Amino acid sequence: MCYGFDGDRALAQSVATRGTSRRGLLRGMFAGAAGVGLAASGLAGSPAHATLSPKPWKRVPPGMISIQLWTVRDALWGSPGFDDTLRAIADTGYPRVEQALGYFGRSAAELRAFYDGIGIEATSSHDGISPDAAALQQKLENAVTLGQKYINVPYLNSRSLSDWQRWAEQMNTEAAVARGYGLRYGYHNHAHEFTIDLGNGVTPWEVLTSELDPSLVHLQADLYWVVQGGIESGLGVADPEGFAIDVIREAPQEVLQYHVKDRHASNGDMADLGTGMIDFARIFRAHAVREYIVENDTPDVTPLETAKVGYNYLRSLRF
Repeated sequence: MCYGFDGDRALAQSVATRGTSRRGLLRGMFAGAAGVGLAASGLAGSPAHATLSPKPWKRVPPGMISIQLWTVRDALWGSPGFDDTLRAIADTGYPRVEQALGYFGRSAAELRAFYDGIGIEATSSHDGISPDAAALQQKLENAVTLGQKYINVPYLNSRSLSDWQRWAEQMNTEAAVARGYGLRYGYHNHAHEFTIDLGNGVTPWEVLTSELDPSLVHLQADLYWVVQGGIESGLGVADPEGFAIDVIREAPQEVLQYHVKDRHASNGDMADLGTGMIDFARIFRAHAVREYIVENDTPDVTPLETAKVGYNYLRSLRF
């Protein structure tokens, strides 16, 4: 579940700020944040199509492919409705979904029974930070009932350093409780974590990767938003996928899940998988994850067509 597309300013901002090294973004928040000013990497831009490694090629394991239900929200709320949309997703071949938008009139146990009946697992979810201990307990109990392995905070945004520090502390606390339920607790990024200046050049991403406990909190990397953040900040203009790989490799926290979402080269908007400019094969070669989650906030044709295109793309991708 993603919010707030802010790509219209990308090119202008990139030209204005492209003299900064992408690696400077990922230093610790206390490690000389005011000294950003390293030379750009100068690497050539990635091709629009996936680059192949020498044989033997790898593939995304079909059992690790999922879809974020935010992608098909219009079909869930409208026609054909929740039940038929989920049946269509199962018929497409998806073995997993990532929960969002509630349970559509069912309890967690009733929803689990429905999923079991159509051969789908709800292995992950997007759930915000809980307001109190009771809400946290209910959230985690529901996740266990659904059979989830992961629970992720989908969105936080502030221009206040203290907010991000407080949120990191809250997520560490929730993650420790979640671990007792057998759940992995993560954070899902957007672009603004890489572009907001909290003072002295410190970004929200630096705060999160400095203060989230790597033994408790994982990262769910939204690859569209990482690329977008690199372009908007100017740090990933020359090599967007290289910027994304650095983000993944240099974070102390494990990146266990990807949101796999493409980007139109012409206007920076989201695109159905395989129709945009992101070289997913290069990123997947650099770092494998446990779950590859299809998403497009703005489906190019219909929500279910986007779901089919995304599944077929990941099944056919070689890297």
